[in-house]
Amino acid sequence: MSSYSIILLGTQMAVGGAQKLLLEQALWFQSRGHKVTVVFFYDRDDLHEKWLKTYPFEIQNLKAFDKQAGGLRSLPKLFQGLLKLWRIFKRGNFNAIITFTHDSNVLGLPLAWLAGIPSRVGTHLGEIRGMSKWRDGLHTFLVNSGVIQTLVASSARTKNNAVEVGVKPQKITTIYNAIMPFDVSHIDRGAVRQQLGLQKDDVFFVAVGRLVYEKGHEFLVEAMSAVTAEASHAIAGICGAGPLRGQLQTQIEQLNLQNKVKLLGQWDAIPELLAASDVFVLPSRWEGLPMALLEGMMAGLPVIATRVEGVDEVVEPGTHGLLVPLESPTELAQAILQLLRSPQDRQRMGAAARERVMNSYTTDRMCESYLQVIEHGLGKGKAE
Repeated sequence: MSSYSIILLGTQMAVGGAQKLLLEQALWFQSRGHKVTVVFFYDRDDLHEKWLKTYPFEIQNLKAFDKQAGGLRSLPKLFQGLLKLWRIFKRGNFNAIITFTHDSNVLGLPLAWLAGIPSRVGTHLGEIRGMSKWRDGLHTFLVNSGVIQTLVASSARTKNNAVEVGVKPQKITTIYNAIMPFDVSHIDRGAVRQQLGLQKDDVFFVAVGRLVYEKGHEFLVEAMSAVTAEASHAIAGICGAGPLRGQLQTQIEQLNLQNKVKLLGQWDAIPELLAASDVFVLPSRWEGLPMALLEGMMAGLPVIATRVEGVDEVVEPGTHGLLVPLESPTELAQAILQLLRSPQDRQRMGAAARERVMNSYTTDRMCESYLQVIEHGLGKGKAE
C-alpha cells in the first residue's frame, strides 16, 4: 500500500461532530502508515494543548481569528493565518488535503491548489443555515472549477442539497460519517447512574450536543413536562455546553422540572454516559449525519430522533427507534412514553441499532472510501 502525506484542515478547535470526525480520520490514517498533519484556523475552546498531549500527530493552530474582536477586526489575523497555512503547504510536500467545513473548503483549498497539492478533497457535512448567497456561490464555483476536486457529502440528502445550489453531481461523492467501534459492556453502569443521581428504576433519556438553536433541546424539555405528568420515573439528561444553557435552565425551572431534566455540562467520557442511559434522544431542527447519534447507537441505545437530514437514512422506525416530526414536543413526548412503557422494545431496538452502526458506519469503511477519493485525485483510481 502506498504511503501518503495528508493534511486535514478544520475551522475551529471545539468539542463537536466535525472535529471528532477529523481527529478520528487522522488517527486512522496515521495508524495505516500515512503521515498526518492536522491544522485548525483557531482554537475556540482552548483545546490545543490538551489535543497535543492526546493525539500522536502534529496539530497546528493558525490563530487566524480573534475571539474577542470577531468580525472585520479579525481580518489581520485571518491574513496572517492564511500566510502561515501557505508556508505549511509549501514545506509539507503533501499528497492530499481534506477540509471539513465550508469555511475551510473556501479558504484552504484554493491555497492548496496554488501550492500544488495534487489531491484536494472538500466536505459537505450537512445543512448550513444562514449561509450568504455569495459564499454559497463561491463554494459552488470552487467545486465546479476543479479547485476542489471532489466534494464529499455525508448523506444522500446532503448531496441533493449541494446539487440544488448548483454543484455538478459528478463532482460529489457520498461517504457517510462514521465512528470508531467501542463497547460499553465493561463500564459499571450502576456507578455512573449513581454519579448522575439516578434511582434504580429510573429510565434515563439522554441527548448529546452543543446547547445551540439547531439542536432543539427546548423541545425535549417541553416534552418532559408532559411525560413526567404520567411517569415519574422518566429522567432526561442533556449533555453539552453552549450559549443556550441559561435559557434552558430557565425553561426547566419554569416547568418545575429541576428533578426531571438534568443539564449535565460537557462530558469527556461519552461512552460512560451512554452506558448509564436507556434511550438516546436527538430533537434537532437540522443535522448532517450526527456523530452523537452514531455513538448512541453504537452503545446499544434505541433512538428517538427528529426526521431530519441524514438521520432518516440511518434510523429505520420501529427497528432502531422512533422518528418524530420537527419542533413537535407533543409527538416527542408520545415517543418517549412509548419506549418508557416497553423495556422489551428498548432492548430489541438498541441491539439492532448497534448492529446497524457496526455493519455500515465504522471508521474503517469511511476512511477506506476517503482513501479511494484521495487516490482518484492522484490519478491512481476511480472514486466510488
